[in-house]
Amino acid sequence: MADKQSNAKAKKPSFFARAGKYFRDVWGEFKKIVWPSRKQIINNTTVVFVTCLVFAVAIWALDILFGLLRGLIL
Repeated sequence: MADKQSNAKAKKPSFFARAGKYFRDVWGEFKKIVWPSRKQIINNTTVVFVTCLVFAVAIWALDILFGLLRGLIL
């Protein structure tokens, strides 16, 4: 039993070997990244701004409406 535990510890790679493997794996994942084109970035940014504007106008309109309703009730 003790012999199996000592073999398991002996086969474990060193800290530096594991760290090196980790950074090689990270670099391999970075190579898989596909960055968006400038046109896609502009398009996505425009969609976000328009969506924010639509929601801002909707919330503003509801605020005005609820303010008028509150004024009628009181």
